[in-house]
Amino acid sequence: MDTAIEPGQVAKPPRHKVTGDVHLLLCRGDRVLFGQRQNTGYEDGAWHLPSGHLEAGESVVEALIREADEEVGVRIMPEDVQFAHIMHNSSSGGRMAFFFVVDEWEQDPVNREPDKCSGLEWFSLNSLPEHLIAYCRTALEQIDVGEQFSVFGW
Repeated sequence: MDTAIEPGQVAKPPRHKVTGDVHLLLCRGDRVLFGQRQNTGYEDGAWHLPSGHLEAGESVVEALIREADEEVGVRIMPEDVQFAHIMHNSSSGGRMAFFFVVDEWEQDPVNREPDKCSGLEWFSLNSLPEHLIAYCRTALEQIDVGEQFSVFGW
C-alpha cells in the first residue's frame, strides 16, 4: 500500500488524543471539600478538589466514584452524581476536565492519600483559598455563574 503524499496533497494532522480528568465538588451546604497537595511534583502546596484520571474501560461517573473512595474515603451512588462543568484544558497537550457536584454520600471524608495530600479542609465557594490551582479556580468561577463549558490555556 502506497502512503506517499502526492504533490498538491495536504497531509492530515494526527488525531488528538485527550486525557480525561474527573473533579469532585463534594458539597456540604455552601462549602466544598479541598485537599492540599504535597509531594506530587505539580502545584505542591496548592488546594485542589479530589480528582484523578479517567482509566480505560470506565465512565466518567465510575472514575469519579472510584477517585472519591481512593482519595477521601466516601461512597457515592451514581444517581447522586450531578454534572456541573467540562473544561478543555491545554495542560499536557490537552485534557478534558469533568466537574461533578455531589451533596449526598456515605462515610465521613478522610485523607486516604497522606503521601500526596497534607490535609483536607472545607471552603466556601465565596471564599476560596488563595493558593488554588488556576484551572480549578476558573472552572469553579464558571460553575458559580452557571456556565457548563470553558476552555483554559489555549
